[in-house]
Amino acid sequence: MHDIRLIRENPAAFDAALARRGLDGMSSGLLALDEARRAKILAAETAQAEQNRASKEVGAAKARGDDAEFERLRALVAEKKAEIAALTAQAGEEDAKLRDALMRIPNLPLDVVPDGADEDDNVEIHRWGTPREFNFAPKEHFDIAGVKPGMDFETAAKLSGSRFVVLKGAVIRVHRALAQFMLDTHVEEHGLTETWTPVLVKEDAMYGTNQLPKFAEDSYQTTNGWWLIPTSEVTLTNTVAGDILDEATLPIRMTAHTQCFRSEAGSAGKDTTGMLRQHQFEKVEMVTICAPETALDEQERMRRCAEAILEKLGIPYRTIVLCTGDMGFGAQRTYDLEAWLPGQNRFREISSVSTCGQFQARRMNARYRPAKSENGGGKPEFVATLNGSGLAVGRCLIAVLENGQQADGSVNLPAVLHPYLGGKTRITAEGVLA
Repeated sequence: MHDIRLIRENPAAFDAALARRGLDGMSSGLLALDEARRAKILAAETAQAEQNRASKEVGAAKARGDDAEFERLRALVAEKKAEIAALTAQAGEEDAKLRDALMRIPNLPLDVVPDGADEDDNVEIHRWGTPREFNFAPKEHFDIAGVKPGMDFETAAKLSGSRFVVLKGAVIRVHRALAQFMLDTHVEEHGLTETWTPVLVKEDAMYGTNQLPKFAEDSYQTTNGWWLIPTSEVTLTNTVAGDILDEATLPIRMTAHTQCFRSEAGSAGKDTTGMLRQHQFEKVEMVTICAPETALDEQERMRRCAEAILEKLGIPYRTIVLCTGDMGFGAQRTYDLEAWLPGQNRFREISSVSTCGQFQARRMNARYRPAKSENGGGKPEFVATLNGSGLAVGRCLIAVLENGQQADGSVNLPAVLHPYLGGKTRITAEGVLA
């Protein structure tokens, strides 16, 4: 969420930044709401002062026996009391309108973010690995002979409908191994703290990480008001909601492996085959809470944590910077990691690593108290938040299966997964770990 004071101080800069995201003239409407709110607050304060003066004069009028003045002042006090209540309620309504409007406006992109309209304008900045040359036509994951016995879309459709899958046998063993490998790497090598969180959250948590109010249709809500998380970014980030942290405790670096749920609103017709785009999936998420001045360094660190997983698995990938037109709502800058999928003969997103600055912290009222300096200091400030996939487990499974497939329908598995699979190194063409 944006700070209305900063918009008030420099509306032109605010509008210029949002214009890069295709939004024009946003400050005028916000400042009109702000002016209406402030006018009601000022009127309420003026009426309060008048009530206070009248209240003091009531006693004096009674003491000197001026009954007419006493009655007039008493009526004035009652009138001002009602006026204050009405103005305070109106100010609250204006404040709610302003807050709702601010909640619906995306974050401002950093100056270094490339301008652009859509994914075609994203900029590649890094590439690792060389896509394997096959002596046969590589298949998509769901068509590989050894995978088919363990990837059941028909049963999933019977149970739940489209965009679900039942995994079993060797395939689910590899899926589980991937998640465990990611967690172990992040904890033991990258210094993240493993955290387990609920997948059902209150509405405030969804507001805190900007899924609400604008993107309600992208998530699922239960009949009693809980929301199913679209990613554990929601829970991990909100662990500091409403807190004032000591600077010495920062940065806080967390990772969690959870189920995630997305309605995939707006994705009709996209990736309808296979398990690339599902309503229910698993992710190993990374979240960092830090002081604002360290956020960009933390983003580079988080990006390397995600890239390291793909490198250890031997999956060719590229890293791109999203342009202003393709960047997520809450991000100041986003790196996407795209894994090479030979079955599709293209790179596909497997991780997004974003810095949000203080945008989410302001929504959550998450602050820290800077260490006092010689000049004083110590006044609470909003923290910065970052999030990234480390990685999407299902999409990583796809990459492992497609890159490791053999002509006979078997799949060779990455060496780093062998210890998690009891020493097994491959999925046979019959779908058995061997």
